[in-house]
Amino acid sequence: MSTLRDLVEEHTHLGNPDIDHLHRLAADWQLLSDLSFADLLLWVPIDHGYHAPGFLCVAHVRPTTAPTAYPDDQVGKLFGGTEVAHLAVARNQGRIWREGDPVWYGDTPARHEAIPVRRRAADGEIGDVIAIVGRDTNLSTARTPSQLELNYLTTADDLAQMVADGTFPPVPHPGETTSAPRVGDGLVRLDGSGKVTYASPNAQSAYRRLGFQGNLVGEDLAALSGRLAEDPLEGTDATNRVHAALRGEAPARKEVEARGATVLMRALPLMPAGVPIGALVLVRDVTEVRRRDRALITKDATIREIHHRVKNNLQTVAALLRLQARRVSAPEARTALHESVRRVASIALVHETLSMSSDEVVEFDGIVDRVAAAAAEGAAPGRRIDLRRDGAFGVLPAEIATPLVMVLNELLLNAVEHGFPAPSGEDAEDVAGEVVIAVHRYRRQLHVTVADDGRGLPAGFDPADTKRLGLQIVRTLATGELRGSIELRNRAGGGTEALLAIPLKRDK
Repeated sequence: MSTLRDLVEEHTHLGNPDIDHLHRLAADWQLLSDLSFADLLLWVPIDHGYHAPGFLCVAHVRPTTAPTAYPDDQVGKLFGGTEVAHLAVARNQGRIWREGDPVWYGDTPARHEAIPVRRRAADGEIGDVIAIVGRDTNLSTARTPSQLELNYLTTADDLAQMVADGTFPPVPHPGETTSAPRVGDGLVRLDGSGKVTYASPNAQSAYRRLGFQGNLVGEDLAALSGRLAEDPLEGTDATNRVHAALRGEAPARKEVEARGATVLMRALPLMPAGVPIGALVLVRDVTEVRRRDRALITKDATIREIHHRVKNNLQTVAALLRLQARRVSAPEARTALHESVRRVASIALVHETLSMSSDEVVEFDGIVDRVAAAAAEGAAPGRRIDLRRDGAFGVLPAEIATPLVMVLNELLLNAVEHGFPAPSGEDAEDVAGEVVIAVHRYRRQLHVTVADDGRGLPAGFDPADTKRLGLQIVRTLATGELRGSIELRNRAGGGTEALLAIPLKRDK
């Protein structure tokens, strides 16, 4: 299914500012749909050249408060002629169209309305009609509306006029990605003075959680919200945001905390025809949501602290091994201890990165670069080895990062220590070489190659029968922990390369 932007760009000449406005409308119009008890369809006019103009549906939303008028999605459908005459009137005359008799969609009777969509420019000028919102109500369950429904419909008409005026939807605030709270969470309608004229049962319940036991109707909601908040500064902020909505502004959402409860508030101005007549305040009790959020934050902090302590313990182990190596006289034992130090240090790098992350993932490129730098520094005297990375590992989960860093550490150490011959004789020149770590992602796999331009593998070398501990570690981790494959071979141009393929998608 094509997106709103795709359809509009393909079939109209609307520019980016107009398309962005339509995107904002489609992101926030669930509110209008729920208040209207109606489907909303976004139509853009299409010019067929020699044929009569038609209208293309580029977005569709169904109400959560009433049955839909359209069981099938209408996006992508193109209509012309009498079927969209009401849309043409709204476009040509620039007004909301409400005339006409009910129409039938199969066995479903529906009422048509058409709302012109305009965009207000930065200088306050209202532009031409750029689209039409069809508001189509399923009449199969029509009955005498309750007080709640009457308030919903009255507010919906005010917002519909604001769509036609170019003042709805408001410009989103940074960081706000959803339109919550929604109509069903709790609705409060204020008059021009800020007094409550209607509060839904869910809104009453939300304020009872904050400690207000009376009836909201007749209360000054801005002052009441400020009094209820535990933090005076937070209370003042909540008061100011309600006042801002009454002035015609659209403030950011605000959470009010009191008596262990948390209520999310969203204040919207009501200003049909550009005249402020009050405000709409949506409220939602998010106490349990915030409790779970705090529990997750505490859990994340605990996990990060564990990684930090593991890193410290591993560094302590590495320091002890380093001290032991200094006291050992046997060269082979000293070499084995130094190798163990490097292995422990490479694992500590992963835990150090995880201790600073809010998730169990790591930016792996920095870890590889540090391991490569340590391997280059550990090269024997007389060897000048250049280690570099080609490509990016990106973000990897911890379950892959830990064994992978050990594998790369062993491969790099093998390349540096065994890939290049030691210089011999007093007049021998330093041995220079290069080791490249190449990486790319292919079909949910990570392909890594560690290649050097050294002397290559010895004749008859079989990695499956090798007695070297480092290569045994590589094979065990690559095929076991990483569930991948490893191949060691001579390069065509000289040297050795290790090819590692690792699945990024782990089967449970």
